Amino acid sequence: MIEETETIEEFLADRSADVEEAVRKAAAAEIMPRFRRLAEHEIDQKSGPHDLVTDADRLAERYLTDTLAALLPGSLVVGEEAVHADPAVYGAIGGDAPVWIVDPVDGTRQFVHGDPGFCTLVALTLRGTVLASWTYAPALDRLATAVRGRGARLDGEPLRAGTPEPGRALQVATSHPDYTTDAQKRALHGLWTDGFAPRPCGSAGLEYLAVARGESDATAFTWEAAWDHAAGLLLVEEAGGTHLTLTGEPFRITGGNALPFTAARDTATARRVTGVLTPSE
Repeated sequence: MIEETETIEEFLADRSADVEEAVRKAAAAEIMPRFRRLAEHEIDQKSGPHDLVTDADRLAERYLTDTLAALLPGSLVVGEEAVHADPAVYGAIGGDAPVWIVDPVDGTRQFVHGDPGFCTLVALTLRGTVLASWTYAPALDRLATAVRGRGARLDGEPLRAGTPEPGRALQVATSHPDYTTDAQKRALHGLWTDGFAPRPCGSAGLEYLAVARGESDATAFTWEAAWDHAAGLLLVEEAGGTHLTLTGEPFRITGGNALPFTAARDTATARRVTGVLTPSE
């Protein structure tokens, strides 16, 4: 089993292209052949009508689980669908083994409706720290990558989040109303004020990419699932941005965060967002 971060850094230096290839092949084999071709029997509900899963989610996760575990011997895989089947799987994120965190189709609702705004998210973590990430939007053929301490890139070009234009209302993507409780809606209500322009988010992974590109100023999310956040949070960090919870601490992928939390183009923006949010009850 790989135990030292330095060894994983060597793996990333030598095998990142293999991870990228695995992500692209999973999408090519299991996701894109079903895009805009899903049959009714290939779509299921999990917790409710807004929480969907498709054959593409299941099969792409299976492909990535097998491939990524083989690429890095001793590593474990925590995928969204595996955790849905067995919640105990989630606990591996805080353990001593390297963990791949996988969301095979982030933005399943968009995927089901034929909208190209979905992506595949993969993050490599160790002891709760995200070391590298891959955000691939197959219908758009865009790939964003980040390695801790080495920056973020989109299709090979460096990403910089920059700072918001002075005097302009902050563009903030928020948890979608369909996925929030009444208490969470109240928590986000502070954004509906002068100086902010909130809107419901799409795919979380693509919202993080928008912040890393400087196309959006911040996010305000109310849930903790690591597969939605791990890849994008590192992408924002390595593009020069930051993320904060309501206690002023960075978001922890292992859980226990004060919610809602934000990822933003810079620290000043993150503090402005958290400053108007109300804790969820």
